Amino acid sequence: MSNYIDPNWKMSTLVCHGAGGSDPATGAHCKPIYQTSTFAFRDADHGENLFTGKEKGFIYSRLGNPTIEGLEHEITCLESGVAGLAFGSGMAAVSAVILGICGAGENYITTVPIYGGTHTLGQSILPRFNIENREVNCSDLAALEAAIDENTRLIMIETPANPTIRLVDIEECVKIARRHNVVLAIDNTFATPYLQNPLKMGADIVLHSATKYISGHGDTVAGLVVCSTEELKLKIQPIQHDIGGVISPFNAFLLLRGLKTLAVRMDRHCMNALKVAQYLSFHPKVAEVWYPGLSTHPDHELAKKQMRDFGGMVSFILKGGRSAGKTVLNNVKLAVNAVSLGDTDTLIVHPATTTHSSYSPEALKLAGMDEGLVRLSVGIEDYHDIIDDLSQALKQV
Repeated sequence: MSNYIDPNWKMSTLVCHGAGGSDPATGAHCKPIYQTSTFAFRDADHGENLFTGKEKGFIYSRLGNPTIEGLEHEITCLESGVAGLAFGSGMAAVSAVILGICGAGENYITTVPIYGGTHTLGQSILPRFNIENREVNCSDLAALEAAIDENTRLIMIETPANPTIRLVDIEECVKIARRHNVVLAIDNTFATPYLQNPLKMGADIVLHSATKYISGHGDTVAGLVVCSTEELKLKIQPIQHDIGGVISPFNAFLLLRGLKTLAVRMDRHCMNALKVAQYLSFHPKVAEVWYPGLSTHPDHELAKKQMRDFGGMVSFILKGGRSAGKTVLNNVKLAVNAVSLGDTDTLIVHPATTTHSSYSPEALKLAGMDEGLVRLSVGIEDYHDIIDDLSQALKQV
């Protein structure tokens, strides 16, 4: 049975076999790329019924496409949700969630730190539409609850957070959201569904920048949203359709292909990241290392509670500050000095001047983000080679 899913399958089996099964139209084992903008109606009544919702089917690829639908079903299955939506970028997904849940005169809360694009959206763009973004350190549960008022509609949290790799207690945030009848959305990009399933903990929405680990190969820009109810999907989907931040069929195909190897990639990312973090934590030129797999990480016990493993992201601060960090970035040979993360190869970046350059010095301080912090997306190379590369670069400091 090509569409069979065993409820007892482990996650590594589930990501390999997924929810899609064979293509119903052709029997193709892999979902084909339906590279078309539009779909023909059988007759006038068929077209009318599709537009009025009396029949299911495809009209126009901005509104739905078999390849895209396959991806949406897949991520919904992996996140144990009810409905999924695929977008042209992670920021299109973030924007659709906020605009779908919040209206003029209302507010939403984001944790700090959070991805720089999400920060800019909330602080510079949405206020023009009278939607207020309140940034709160959501690790401080009392501060989170105090920030909620009668106009709060949404709490949006990254855990682990970008780029400090700090965690937020999902189950405690669920309790707060329930008390105030507020929607809780979790950005699960760093953890992926392989390591963490927020909907199973009670969250309402899960988001991914699928550009990162879901793709895994640095060749796709995309975003994904999974909702716990059909009602939430119906709030967000009109933003997807009418603003139009949709994914292409080809990019949806690339993500479906990337998901097949998510388990083996994440296992290697996690193993390598722990080895690298352990190496850096004993290096005399490194002041701090942030990796939840280290017992010294302040959220280590929380990570053990809500994650299956500790992820592939490591951040560290050199004793020489920003200038020392730049020296390392300029001298690595194996690691690539580039934004993004989750690729098969190791990427290294200075967030304060790239991914989080929209943060003011005051905002960086509030987020606990040292200006000299270096973020390392540990790849799947042999970890000895990654460590050797960092070692030779650190000798230049």
